[in-house]
Amino acid sequence: MPKPDELIVDIAALVESGHSNQMPLTVVTGGAVITGRLATEAMWRQRVSEVLTNSAQLAEFSAVFDTPPKKDGPPTHLHFHVARILQGTVGIPETGGMYRVAIEDVSAWTIGDFSYSDH
Repeated sequence: MPKPDELIVDIAALVESGHSNQMPLTVVTGGAVITGRLATEAMWRQRVSEVLTNSAQLAEFSAVFDTPPKKDGPPTHLHFHVARILQGTVGIPETGGMYRVAIEDVSAWTIGDFSYSDH
């Protein structure tokens, strides 16, 4: 099992402790580039639950995300909001989405998020 990068674990822990949703981060995981802002796990779960609750087909799944996050040990995942998967010159989805990424699967990262412009 790969050992997660201590710096990114520290960043995730700081986001979790400070309840901030403003930390911009870009990661490479499984060959995909994901860019956006980090959120606390609790905030991320709440937002996903809200989206599912408002869906006629998926409302029953919202309860899965209503459970509080476990707080034993350092963070194991990054929780992105307003995030996009970068594909060529496009960010998918354009409006940003909610992504959960296992820290141990991050192969590269940088502070900041990327956006594209047609200029």
